Amino acid sequence: MTSRLDDIAEEYEFLDADDRYRLIIDLGRTLDAMPDALKTDATLVRGCSASVWVYPTRTDDGRLHFLADSNAAITKGIIALVLLSVQDAPAADILATDIEAGLVPFDLKNQLSSNRTQGIPNMIALVQRTAARLTA
Repeated sequence: MTSRLDDIAEEYEFLDADDRYRLIIDLGRTLDAMPDALKTDATLVRGCSASVWVYPTRTDDGRLHFLADSNAAITKGIIALVLLSVQDAPAADILATDIEAGLVPFDLKNQLSSNRTQGIPNMIALVQRTAARLTA
């Protein structure tokens, strides 16, 4: 998955601000649909300016697949970006992945408002806590 994130980062680098914004929104459209029944207080990511829900599932071979959604298009794109490096990976691999470092090329703090980026550490923490719980 990291290569996919690298490919998107390479494309992102050559875009102007408006196109970067659109690219992130388009990433959100690639997420699997999350049923409304899973959008509960238990799956809500705290600290985000928009509502963001993340629900982990396990594949038959033990990999983690995250369903995610947001009520804001740009925030949905941000969670899609966060998940790119860990989607469908074994929990141990997710724990070993530096998700934050993978996001550095996107310079989100300078590309988006602070309201849009304030919840990113919480998104990352939720993914890593889930992986830690499943490897314990």
